[in-house]
Amino acid sequence: MTSTGSVHGALFTLIRRLHFYIGLFVAPFIFVAALTGTLYVLTPQIENALYADALTTQPQGKAQPLSAQIAAARAHTGERAKIYAVRPAPGATDTTRVQFTRADLGASESRSVFIDPYTLAIKGDMTVYGTTGVLPFRMWLDQLHRGLLLGDVGRLYSELAASWLWIAALGGLILWLGTRSRRVVKKSGARHWHVTLGLVLAAGLLFFSATGLTWSQWAGSNVDRMRAALNWMTPQVNTALDGRAPDSAPDPHADHNGSSSMPGMDMSMPMPAAPKAPAQRNRPDADWDRVLSSAKAAGLQSPRLELRQPKNSASAWTVTEVDRSWPSHVDAVAVNPETFSVIDRVRFADFPLVAKLTRWGVDAHMGVLFGLPNQLLLAAFGLGLCTMIVLGYRMWWQRRPKQSETSPAQTLAEAWLALPGYIKATSLLIALALGYALPVMGASLLLFVLFDILRWRDDHRVVDASVVYPDTPIGIMRARFAVKRKEMRYFLRSLVVLILVVGTVITNAVIGGVVDQYQIPFSDWTITMYIMQGLMVGVYSLVITGLLSIPLWYFFLGESDKQGE
Repeated sequence: MTSTGSVHGALFTLIRRLHFYIGLFVAPFIFVAALTGTLYVLTPQIENALYADALTTQPQGKAQPLSAQIAAARAHTGERAKIYAVRPAPGATDTTRVQFTRADLGASESRSVFIDPYTLAIKGDMTVYGTTGVLPFRMWLDQLHRGLLLGDVGRLYSELAASWLWIAALGGLILWLGTRSRRVVKKSGARHWHVTLGLVLAAGLLFFSATGLTWSQWAGSNVDRMRAALNWMTPQVNTALDGRAPDSAPDPHADHNGSSSMPGMDMSMPMPAAPKAPAQRNRPDADWDRVLSSAKAAGLQSPRLELRQPKNSASAWTVTEVDRSWPSHVDAVAVNPETFSVIDRVRFADFPLVAKLTRWGVDAHMGVLFGLPNQLLLAAFGLGLCTMIVLGYRMWWQRRPKQSETSPAQTLAEAWLALPGYIKATSLLIALALGYALPVMGASLLLFVLFDILRWRDDHRVVDASVVYPDTPIGIMRARFAVKRKEMRYFLRSLVVLILVVGTVITNAVIGGVVDQYQIPFSDWTITMYIMQGLMVGVYSLVITGLLSIPLWYFFLGESDKQGE
């Protein structure tokens, strides 16, 4: 019969080994996500300064009607350009945004023309992104943070980081609770500060993991299905003029490319609805003034509003508050295009609790909920997380393989097999459930197990301890080359491939970002731009290559048998 002590010991061995693998293989991606996220939350003030000419103006008497401002934007873009949304100037020194769809723009992107509400002058014309309307500088950082500027494929990296972050946090807490009574830790050592930072950041790690997963590709869709099944979705204003509720929550950017959807169609009705005629490409300019007046009369109080015209002849206008700071102002109304009366309204106060928590969580994650204090807190968290990861790698390096050590560390599979049957069955069910809910986690866990098998398939090697090399990085490399010549050659070849891949991706991301996002061709670059962009490519490539080379070193050249202790 298995004793309680041995069960606890086997379980702790499994958790310790899993925690180590997460740190070794997933931590580089968590590091990149934390670093790019920190850069993102620190940039709103920089962005406001960079685009001050487009965002601000000097008050000159009474502002022109919204219809006149829209007419000026349409004259600038051409009458055939379709308006996606309009955001009236929220303050006396702000400009009005008139956003247009364009076929060559990506998802959630629109062309925004900035209008001086007093003189009707064109103050700016650029691509903006998302419901928050971030400008090109932060849009580049946002896409770098979410997907390394690699599109949907790149988003797998951030989903991998978010999927394992909470497991790493909980595993670290369990290990600390299970060993604190019998472990003596140097107050100035890497382990001490790694543990201290982990305890301080634990709640934040869980928060960012949860909110990050809601944005992810695969896990995010599962989260949405669960919320829909439990009626936790964010309420949407009903724009159907016939009063029927829409079948599903509309995609706020579904009409970016000018597609005409038909919300509200219920194919199960015995009498099909009459075909809906397409809406006018742009509603008359004067209608925008009347819709804005109706929305304000209905009680929308935030100065930050967004107006969208009907998608088709059977749909209403929508006016939505877009102020994400505390207290949240995200009420919305639907306005009849013929009578300009409000036909539906959703209030944030009436949102389900989970929908409110989701709204607050997303806005806090982006650093906009509480303004500057929110930004500074997130920056401190991101830098603290990066430091904790670096300390974790330092701990691993301090326990690097020694020339005289021949025994391999205990594997993840061996740790699992040492568990009692009921715990093995329970852990397997948990792994299957998590793999279904978080597919990227499930796939990476299978890779962990495969790596575990491959890494230790020939672990009994005899090391010649008669030759002693200096305890320096070069000495360690020489010792490893003497013992594992074949593995060292594989490692160096893999490192060259890694350098080429990372260098290519980073060069494309940094240089391409300047050319594509800012529309600055190489012929217009200055010497300073070449130098600065070259330094960015070099620094990013060096950091990411260094992080990703650690798992390669481990795979080809091994670890100490004390690593798993």
